[in-house]
Amino acid sequence: MIPNKPRYAARLNAFKLGLTKPTVADLIARIAEVEGIDAADLNFPDHFEGYTPAELSKIMGDHGIALNGVAMRYYTDPGFRLGAFSNPSPKVRQAAVDVTKRGLDAMAMMGGKVMTLWMGQDGVDYAFQGNYARMWEDSLECIAQVCDHNRDVDISLEYKPNEPRAFSLMPDIATNLLALREVSRPNTGITLDFCHVLFAGEIPAQSAQLAARHSRILGVHLNDGYGKRDDGLMVGSVHPMQTVELFVELDRQGFDGVIYFDTFPDHAGLNPVAEAAANVEMTDRLRATAKRLASDPVLVAATEVQDAAAAFRAVAAQLYR
Repeated sequence: MIPNKPRYAARLNAFKLGLTKPTVADLIARIAEVEGIDAADLNFPDHFEGYTPAELSKIMGDHGIALNGVAMRYYTDPGFRLGAFSNPSPKVRQAAVDVTKRGLDAMAMMGGKVMTLWMGQDGVDYAFQGNYARMWEDSLECIAQVCDHNRDVDISLEYKPNEPRAFSLMPDIATNLLALREVSRPNTGITLDFCHVLFAGEIPAQSAQLAARHSRILGVHLNDGYGKRDDGLMVGSVHPMQTVELFVELDRQGFDGVIYFDTFPDHAGLNPVAEAAANVEMTDRLRATAKRLASDPVLVAATEVQDAAAAFRAVAAQLYR
């Protein structure tokens, strides 16, 4: 049993660098080395291969790591290359739904509450490749089936504009909120990935505001990048002001969920433990800055009249001290 509510979670696969054929147990043990990280996400079916849910729960508990949630991974099955929920084959779509249900059952056995769906395979690469109306309707039907499988757990949509498909069927905050409105299930919400939001040409704080206004924020994946691809850089390394603005908005909403570091230390050959520790330290600093700024009368007044210069100076005074 984890005694305190976890604050930060990490991406399990980020800790593979430097290990030879690491097991899931090895990766969990490595995450536990990072002070401040007390939760992790598991991918289904990848991280469950060779383990029962009970065994994974024991391994995580022994290391003081809570289960933040489970994320579905359809890309490991070549049968989903043309899509999982939007696949033209009814049999393939049903297979995607069935494996998702198995993931939900495994997560429930571990006491998990949030299943994240990143539907990277659902989209097109060419003009005239797909019937957009049919793909949309099929996807919503599959999401509805997943939501109805276990009403006690939440289903969260994580969007990304493209990759691996050239165009995702649900590429941004607007289409995802529209999809959830049409699905019309209470156990749904949005996962915001900072890099994905930038990649979609959005402002993270505004996307968070829209997600909370029209649905719920069920997950926050923190990282950074240059907005051209899913860079997965360390928190605040490129967009510290936008990260602080996101935290101000999340605090305004009363968001008290776990912050999940979805970063890729292996891309730059970084020590994953050191990189994760840097994420914790920077996030603590930026969250503290956000709390100071939330009640800063100068910033509040500047924002009300859209005075960018005054707002910039107020944020800079707190951020660069």
